[in-house]
Amino acid sequence: MREPIQKAEVLIEALPYIQAFRGRIVVVKYGGSTMESGEPAGILRDVVFMECVGMRPVLVHGGGGRITRRLAERGIAPRFVGGLRVTDADTMATAAAVLAEVNREIVETIGALGGQAKGFTGAEGLLGARRHLARVERNGRAEEADIGFVGDVERVETGPIRAACRKGLIPVIAPIGTDAPGQLYNINADTAAAEIAAALRASKLVLLTDVRGIMRHEEDPDSLIGALRTSDVETLIQSGVIRGGMLPKVRAAARSVAAGVGKTHIIDGRLPHSLLLEIFTDEGIGTEITGD
Repeated sequence: MREPIQKAEVLIEALPYIQAFRGRIVVVKYGGSTMESGEPAGILRDVVFMECVGMRPVLVHGGGGRITRRLAERGIAPRFVGGLRVTDADTMATAAAVLAEVNREIVETIGALGGQAKGFTGAEGLLGARRHLARVERNGRAEEADIGFVGDVERVETGPIRAACRKGLIPVIAPIGTDAPGQLYNINADTAAAEIAAALRASKLVLLTDVRGIMRHEEDPDSLIGALRTSDVETLIQSGVIRGGMLPKVRAAARSVAAGVGKTHIIDGRLPHSLLLEIFTDEGIGTEITGD
């Protein structure tokens, strides 16, 4: 009898969170690394659960690992600057095709789990974009560098996203933007998720990744930074605590909070039900980023 009682206690613990976030938008970034090292059906089942209890989840996905493999099949080695993929015309075409495949698979999996989803692959013009200029150091000086068809988000068409949510559909968004002439741009999925969350005035942004969160010392599992304010971000970047692929994640998270998103969470998507643990329990997991 004890086990059923414990299950009921878990539901009761979740009740105030379900009540607080009923009708609220929560943007979830589902990254390529998490897709390949975690349990995709488990994560998507959590997203379906969120919608069923009255939340309005919006899923933004990546697909970097599959893009890298597809390019490798063609003999193209990946290059990254500041955590962003250098994207020439061939790479852009490959990225768009792969992300459309991933988008379709996620929509189908959500349907198989009893949910309903609507995919956005970039062709709809949901994300208006401009070319991103990376900052690199040359001879001790910071300079701008053109890394190809990598985009920054200029605008988010929130109408189609909100319309899908009102119909009980889970929007599934690929991070592909377009400019006025129709050129496609590859947008970092963390950046896209943060901009979408800010435009929707989401209550939360959750970045699922393949690490526990922000670690003060990568080799020390007890050095997890559980809570962080946006004013601390640049200090941790300058000290080298935040670097590499974590850079765009944390910068995107900080920008979204500054733009009005309630909280941002960076959590390990490989942990079973990490999404539900973060949102519906008292302790939570990972790193939480809040405003000052």
